[in-house]
Amino acid sequence: PPGDTAGCTFCHTSSEERCSTCHQRHQFDPAIARRSEQCKTCHWGKDHRDWEAYDISIHGVVYQVNKDDPSNFDFSKKLSDADYVGPTCQYCHLRGGHHNVQRLPTVYTSMGMSNADRGAPLWKEKRDTWVSVCDDCHSPRFARENLQAMDEACKDAGLKYTETFKVAENLQLDGMGEPMPKDLA
Repeated sequence: PPGDTAGCTFCHTSSEERCSTCHQRHQFDPAIARRSEQCKTCHWGKDHRDWEAYDISIHGVVYQVNKDDPSNFDFSKKLSDADYVGPTCQYCHLRGGHHNVQRLPTVYTSMGMSNADRGAPLWKEKRDTWVSVCDDCHSPRFARENLQAMDEACKDAGLKYTETFKVAENLQLDGMGEPMPKDLA
């Protein structure tokens, strides 16, 4: 429905071709585009919870606490020269200062919450790249252990999702599908 998709077209119409997706039109300053809040424009809300996930993560907290201190986050430096106390969205996803945000997406971007085999060869290169980004600040072992933990969390979430729909399906079959029957207060 148009009400559900109105916001989608703002971002999903060749966003890489519009400078104003990341750079503000009225203040075209690379230092502004290097701040994580720029990503919040599109990556927040019920359908894209990326900002919320980052903001409450340890990386997001480090960013929020230190972002106004130039000795911790010097946004005047090119991203390829950045030496931040914690990662911004741009530091990981626009690694090296390139402009192709989709070159280094997160591991789960195209995997959703399915029970896909995350060890499949199809995902090996993507997972190795993800670990190499984390290697900038963490050990490869740390990155791989966290990747494994995310795999388990996605597997658990997928099972819970399936269970929930089975319960709803059984309620429907038992004639109890109406969430608020009219004869009850």
